[in-house]
Amino acid sequence: MDVIDLREFYQGALGQSAAGLIRSALQPRLRIHAGQTVMGLGFAHPYFENAVPTDAVSFSFMMARQGVLHWPEGEDNRAALVDERELPLLESVVDHAVVVHGLELADSPLDMLHEIWRVLAPQGRLYLVVPNRRGLWSSSERSPFGHGQPFSRAQLLALLKEARFSVTWSKEALMLPPFGGASVLKAARSVETVSARVLGRFAGVIVVEAMKQVYAFSSGKRARRFVPRLRPVLLPSPQPLRRSAGGDEGSPP
Repeated sequence: MDVIDLREFYQGALGQSAAGLIRSALQPRLRIHAGQTVMGLGFAHPYFENAVPTDAVSFSFMMARQGVLHWPEGEDNRAALVDERELPLLESVVDHAVVVHGLELADSPLDMLHEIWRVLAPQGRLYLVVPNRRGLWSSSERSPFGHGQPFSRAQLLALLKEARFSVTWSKEALMLPPFGGASVLKAARSVETVSARVLGRFAGVIVVEAMKQVYAFSSGKRARRFVPRLRPVLLPSPQPLRRSAGGDEGSPP
């Protein structure tokens, strides 16, 4: 799905209900303070734009295969088309990275996570929303969560660990089925809380918060001081040779 399909999905009733349920799970963890920098990657701005204070910096990167849209509407553009493996940022400049409709669509999810790790500040936070392999949404192409590679919770946590992230929180969300009429959508928020206790493993998405960890690595080698095992023995200095009366050199005494 390109950005036009994504925009149309979130403008519809099903997309608005799905976004509302996921935001309810994500935004209590998304604590953005004044002066911080927030990066969206994929199609993430519907999930963080209302949580960013006016004095924080935010922008939305959209992946090359999807295209890009002007964002935010009616304001100066803060969206750009990027290669998820080569983000146009210096190292350690992002405090919060929100990735939605991104990781499951990447050619190399691990390379993408490595690049996010590079641009995050130490102790920076990564928020991921990915399709759940066991959920109904990953098997329905009616929504953007039915495209790309879904993940199980164990697969996602192992991938984050390999990319040097420490998972601090995770939750399943989107118990709503990827179809239904107005009555089903209206009751979605009430059903979400009740169903999560019983059918959490079959939820539509997995929401994860992870922290960038910076470790000190050691080569395992220690500098050694050379200590001679034998005491040095001083040799006597050589004596000069004597000359005989005939001018020939003689032997030393």
